[in-house]
Amino acid sequence: MAAASNTEHTQLQDMEEDVGMEEREMDSEDNEEEDMGEENVDDEEDDSSEDEKENEAEIQRLEEQLSINAFDYNCHVDLIKLLKQEGELFSLRKARQRMSELFPLTEEIWLDWLKDEIHLSEEEPNREKLYELFERAVKDYICPDIWLEYAQYSIGGMGLPGGIDKVRSIFERAVTAVGLHMTKGQMVWEAYREFENAIFSTLQPPLGRIPSHEEQELLNKQLERIHTLFRRQLAIPLMDMDATYAEFEAWSEQGVSDTIKHHYKKALQQMEKCKPFEESLLAAEPPKMAEYQNYIDFELKEGDPARIQIIFERTLAENCLVPDMWAKYTTYLDRQLKIKDLVVSTHDRAVRNCPWTMGLWKSYLLALERHGADHQTISDIFEKALSAGFIQATDYVEIWQAYLDYLRRRVDFSKESSKELEELRGAFARSLDYMKQDVEERFGESGDPSCIIMQIWAKIEALHCKNMQKARELWDTIMTKGNAKYANMWMEYYNLERSYGDSAHCRKALHRAVQCTSDYPEHVCEVLLTFERVEGSLEDWDLAVQKTETRLSRVNEQRARVAVKEANMARQEEDRAEQRRRAKSDKKAQKKMGKDVHAGEKRKAQQDYEDNWNNGTEQASKRHRGDEDQSIEEQMETETGLLGKNAPPGFKKPQQGASAAPPKQSDDKPELRNDDNSVFISNLAYTLEEPEAKLRTMFEPCGPISQIRPVFSTKGTFKGYCYIQFESVVSVSEALKLDRQEMENRPMFVSPCVDKNKNPDFKVFKYNTSIEKQKIFISGLPFSCTKKQLEEVCSSYGTIRDVRLVTYRSGKPKGLAYVEFAEETHASQAVLKMDGTVIDGNTISVAISNPPRRNMDKPGSGRPLDPIPRQVYGARGKGRTQLSMVPRSLHRQNLPANNVENGTSAAASASTSATAETKSLSNSDFARMLLNK
Repeated sequence: MAAASNTEHTQLQDMEEDVGMEEREMDSEDNEEEDMGEENVDDEEDDSSEDEKENEAEIQRLEEQLSINAFDYNCHVDLIKLLKQEGELFSLRKARQRMSELFPLTEEIWLDWLKDEIHLSEEEPNREKLYELFERAVKDYICPDIWLEYAQYSIGGMGLPGGIDKVRSIFERAVTAVGLHMTKGQMVWEAYREFENAIFSTLQPPLGRIPSHEEQELLNKQLERIHTLFRRQLAIPLMDMDATYAEFEAWSEQGVSDTIKHHYKKALQQMEKCKPFEESLLAAEPPKMAEYQNYIDFELKEGDPARIQIIFERTLAENCLVPDMWAKYTTYLDRQLKIKDLVVSTHDRAVRNCPWTMGLWKSYLLALERHGADHQTISDIFEKALSAGFIQATDYVEIWQAYLDYLRRRVDFSKESSKELEELRGAFARSLDYMKQDVEERFGESGDPSCIIMQIWAKIEALHCKNMQKARELWDTIMTKGNAKYANMWMEYYNLERSYGDSAHCRKALHRAVQCTSDYPEHVCEVLLTFERVEGSLEDWDLAVQKTETRLSRVNEQRARVAVKEANMARQEEDRAEQRRRAKSDKKAQKKMGKDVHAGEKRKAQQDYEDNWNNGTEQASKRHRGDEDQSIEEQMETETGLLGKNAPPGFKKPQQGASAAPPKQSDDKPELRNDDNSVFISNLAYTLEEPEAKLRTMFEPCGPISQIRPVFSTKGTFKGYCYIQFESVVSVSEALKLDRQEMENRPMFVSPCVDKNKNPDFKVFKYNTSIEKQKIFISGLPFSCTKKQLEEVCSSYGTIRDVRLVTYRSGKPKGLAYVEFAEETHASQAVLKMDGTVIDGNTISVAISNPPRRNMDKPGSGRPLDPIPRQVYGARGKGRTQLSMVPRSLHRQNLPANNVENGTSAAASASTSATAETKSLSNSDFARMLLNK
């Protein structure tokens, strides 16, 4: 026993020692891990401290930028993101609050803000504050997710007095606002039913106890609520509504009534009508404007106001910066629904989303007046409009006109003097000062060159206030602003005097008009003479005739001097153009002479060979005099001889002991060409291998190809362009769609095949020289920017028709681009938001496209006449690969006329080939011509 106990004791000691060693080893490993962990923590702390410093600097920069321009939307968003990363809750709340005062917040920003505030409220319960925040959120956009979050948060207050009624009230507002949402409305209805089912479960008595009469009434009432929710939901077209119907069948103990079935089937039919539009929205990429517009058009035809409202709201939730969509929505509400709270709130949201759009502010002012808003409210909205930052000077003129019209409608002109009249006059005076100071300082123009505001003021003073003295003072000011030279302005003033003034001032106005008008003086003179015929005396008539004759005589003299001056300028311009044409012609002639000298030795060697060849032919003809014509015809049947390039065109060297080979048909004869079925391909790489095969592969989908004619140099290298002829004209339009597609990293130019001799003015790409308000010009782009990336950047501002990146002929980008939008307002919005932004480290400049004028030559003067006549080869000219049937001796233009026996000289041939085709020559004619030499 003692031995056993000693053994156990020894084993226990050994085990303790082993455990101790393991623990020491583990402790040492833990210490090492702790040391390594401390090192990693130190590194992470260093990195985090650097990130914090960078974030702090960025936050400070954004704060400074917002202090300069508080309406920088993107700057607000970036600041909120950084503050959220830093965990600066107080600053984050302040930044969100500041942004919400200027702009409606998106669904994502609101949900983040609400969830943060809900989390903070767990420590400091303040439900009323959160309720106020939720109320602000649901007013910006009609979003199902925000309404669902609002309802779920309110469920947490069920235990408070009136808590259940408040939850039901919020759910009712939610289903009214977003219950018709085809894809997300169902979740709000289901949450509402779950809430009522939960209340029903709490009302049920314990198992085994029969409910009392009062309890049973409460249960029946709750069941009726749930039944009503099912019935209401099944009457609305929603996605997956068949699942809701199946759930109702399983829940209802009494079955489904015929009325509910009828409404369900009707809603199901409506859902099937809307389903294609919903599917197109799911498949489309943002901003989905075309798909939403089709959906809106469909709902407008259906005519259900509630459904029209929800589809407009869905569209604007995803396209809140599209002024045209807000204008369509507010116009519909103004003309159809006319519900004050809905109309006014929508107008307010519109101008907060697109404050730069004057038309929305103008509609807002009219809506406020239409629905009886107080004067202070309308005045405050007008002041906000003035500080919104419009992009055109004329926008300020129009918004002032709208406000002045409102003030004029407030005035009771039956009273000689009133507070409203004085306010109207003060507003007119203020508007003139505002145009002169603020608008002219910003835009360099007043935006009201015709002084429309002063004209309206003068009419009000004359018509309503009977104050012609003030009206005349205003018109004197109008004329001193550069309007005295226009006849229509004098006619406006004359008509005012005619209606509310007297004959003396009418005559005075017409006399001044005759002296000052420069655009249509004849018309003003005629009006003066007509006036004197009706009302004037003989002295008045004589004076009018004298003044009009003198004025018209002076005008005619001035016009004659201007005509002479313009003629001299035109003549000088023609002389300069002629000098440019001559210089260009001389330059071409020198270049051609250089080529002729370079090719002189080659032509001399070629001529020597032709003479030897002709002598040999002549000797052969003497030996075979009997069958001279026949043998020469056999020798002339092919296009090229076996001697290669040095053989005269049209000859084939006779082979000994063998008859001449059969004629070979050329695939490239000019008479087989058809420019109407062809396209011209250019800007291809000179190093392109097998161009014919590669182009055939690319263009075969366009239609059957008749032939491909790549153009090579004399050395056999590809010249970078070719012609493709299709079997059908239809294929040409398809081929032109491949223009500027890349082939081996180089843009390929595809253009119509046009004879420049017949159409010298034809241009493949015609530049627009006028302003293009729907198109923007972007410069400073990084060279790595692609067309797809630019589309993604610009698509948030509206529907894009086309994006064109400007490149060199080699395909390398220039950093420039043109983006064409569907609407002018989209382009204006893009300029306002994108100008000065940074893309991949490059600050870009964005402006409305306004290309400079190009000095294009006039038709007939673009190309100078060559000093040396050229051989005309037909519609497209003669390429290197196109062999001629005319001997080279006829190609030389320095050949004397008496050396040509069959036809005219080369110069004469060149001059007459444009009007008549050269007489075709047979092989016998060629042989006879050469033998006679």
